[in-house]
Amino acid sequence: MQATFVQDGNSIDYTPAVDIAAGDVVVIGLLVGIAKEAIKANRLGALAVAGVFDFVKEVGATTAIAVGALVYWDSTNQQATTVATDNTLIGKCIKAAADSDATVRVRMQ
Repeated sequence: MQATFVQDGNSIDYTPAVDIAAGDVVVIGLLVGIAKEAIKANRLGALAVAGVFDFVKEVGATTAIAVGALVYWDSTNQQATTVATDNTLIGKCIKAAADSDATVRVRMQ
């Protein structure tokens, strides 16, 4: 046997070093996960790594995101962006976000 099924992969186990609030974005290497529920430090919890989520984004001129655009997580500014440099891929935009929108809808991949 070359592989054994473990889980569906929509969520992964995660034990944080610090308390994590529900909805927090967690970046582990090249993996982006969303805390489904609050997770206490050093306690096992779960991160969603698949699905559709609304992520906060910058508001203002030239911040619109088109359907199908690749969306990245900017850990420094704690927001979604289309800028790949120094950011981690979340997935693809599935609902256009205007300059005035505070969130962008992303299908995680």
